[in-house]
Amino acid sequence: MASTFEILAGRLARAFDRLAPGADPVLRPSERADYQANGALALAKTLGRSAREVAAEIADDVDLDGVASVEVAGPGFLNLTLEPAFLAERLAALLVDDRLGLELAPARTVVIDYSAPNVAKEMHVGNLRSTVIGDSLARLERLVGNRVVARNHVGDWGTPFGMLIEHLLDLGEDRAIAELSIGDLNGFYQGARAAFDADEGFRERSRARVVALQGGDDETRRLWRILVDLSVAYFSEIYAKLDVTLTREDVVGESSYNDALDGVVRDLDALGLLMESDGAQCVFPAGFTNRDGEPLPLIVRKRDEGFGYAATDLAAVRDRVERLGADELLYVVGAPQTQHLAMVAAVARRAGWLPDSVRFEHVAFGNVLGPDRKMLKTRSGESVKLVALLDEAIERADAALVERAIDLEVDARRELAAQVARAAVKYADLSTERQRDYVFDLDRMLAFEGDTGPYLQYAHARLRSILRRAGAVDLATATFALEESAARDLAIGLLGWPDAVATTLAGAAPHRLCAYLLDLAQRLTAFYDACPVLRAEGPVRLERLALCDLAARTLRLGLGGLGIEAPERM
Repeated sequence: MASTFEILAGRLARAFDRLAPGADPVLRPSERADYQANGALALAKTLGRSAREVAAEIADDVDLDGVASVEVAGPGFLNLTLEPAFLAERLAALLVDDRLGLELAPARTVVIDYSAPNVAKEMHVGNLRSTVIGDSLARLERLVGNRVVARNHVGDWGTPFGMLIEHLLDLGEDRAIAELSIGDLNGFYQGARAAFDADEGFRERSRARVVALQGGDDETRRLWRILVDLSVAYFSEIYAKLDVTLTREDVVGESSYNDALDGVVRDLDALGLLMESDGAQCVFPAGFTNRDGEPLPLIVRKRDEGFGYAATDLAAVRDRVERLGADELLYVVGAPQTQHLAMVAAVARRAGWLPDSVRFEHVAFGNVLGPDRKMLKTRSGESVKLVALLDEAIERADAALVERAIDLEVDARRELAAQVARAAVKYADLSTERQRDYVFDLDRMLAFEGDTGPYLQYAHARLRSILRRAGAVDLATATFALEESAARDLAIGLLGWPDAVATTLAGAAPHRLCAYLLDLAQRLTAFYDACPVLRAEGPVRLERLALCDLAARTLRLGLGGLGIEAPERM
């Protein structure tokens, strides 16, 4: 069924359009009414009339029969109050709808590029945001019925692999595999780097090994595959610990596009887009300049005949559009890559590889900061390992549960602690507008009150407790009078679920869904204070239990869209 927002916005748009074709009302929740429409002010300027006069004409003209009443407020706002019968009808429909009013969209293929750690390096806090934001978007796209193709574009190619393979050989294959199998990727990489920096002979062997790797030497490729496979196994363990949906099959690294790179260069040249600049083969997309105002090149083939990142990214675009049939390409990549990705998109469009019908969006994000508001580092100045961060969060969540005297067996409590820790870490990230930096503060993140993941989990668990204590009840027979304002406010919040998902996906902005769920939890608190549930009787008790059921299901679906579990007990 169409969402409440869509119904109101559609009818208002028709009324606005009759006054001025193309006029666009802005509709949002209001504290003074259920919704407030703006747009009469801008329309008044166009028509040369007073805003209140224009608003009054729209109020007289708009068809809100059976949906809402409307009144003019302030300088020209339209306050819309939903009719009780309309609310009751929609709530009753939600009771028997597993999706709670969220319609399945016409299926689109959405390719999401996220996480992308480097082979032979441990995942660190810098990998967190891409992984968590990308996974949430993937979950939500699947929830609305889209086909999601996840692409974990790991760094598994390039000159560092010469020294890594040589270090593997120096250690001995069995010892190297043993080190990498226990997740000591950083130690392995640092050993290779130290040898490369200190030993000219090692450097020469490493350079020769890169040539062999790129030339397809069988033994070199076998050794390279060992490094990749062990790294991917380690990544999978981290994803499982974080409850992220990426799998081994989603790993399509830089090396996957090697065979397509010559074709990228050849086809760009045939299209007349390729130019030589300082010995390199480049494309100069329109609109990109350096600080001196000179055209900025996208380097496709370097002076030494090697391929740059641009060639790989262009090959990936072609593959995702032509072979996978992508309707949307989402790149969950840090903000420093903004210009590079914009240039890749511009060149791909000029080449005809990225049709205008395909959405290309860089889902940029900010940094994770320490308490000093600088990049989060260890005391020794190194990036914080993601596994260490997660382990600490779990230990502290478990200590908090012990302090709260949670009545669970040790194993069950530890599992709950892991769920709470994941919620704390993910929600702190996702609830921040993604282009902003945020401070990583476990004390705040693990709190059971305030704007935190554990708070939302507790809100769900509290609802489930009420429903368990109520026993078997046929909620489908509930009717909704909504005589208390707190019950009405909760009902309005529940009806906002489809729109919360839509606005989140429209802006690739999980913080909008977080804000919706927090608002719903706060409405629940007001509802509990004003509307005792289990002490109520008759139809009132059934109505309140039905509202609790809808709220619990909405929180579970919403938290699931963020990649956060909704425990039954806390």
